[in-house]
Amino acid sequence: MILYIILAIIISALLSFYRVLKGPTVFDRIAAADSMGIMFLIILVLLSIHFEREIFIDVALVYGLLLFVDLLIMAKYFGKKGEVSD
Repeated sequence: MILYIILAIIISALLSFYRVLKGPTVFDRIAAADSMGIMFLIILVLLSIHFEREIFIDVALVYGLLLFVDLLIMAKYFGKKGEVSD
């Protein structure tokens, strides 16, 4: 049952990947890439349940933290395009 859920998440990630490639704006591409990262994070958690290994949960926590930091960096970089920083 868990493997079917993982397969559905992978199909959803492929649809999000299309949005990353053909997004109308940069912000749409960033949002799609972040949603793909969250989908793969959920896959890690589901694999942890399936294989009964706690190490996947630790990896998912670190991966989630990196996704959040990556989103903050991209928002700061693309958010203030015309302003001069001191």
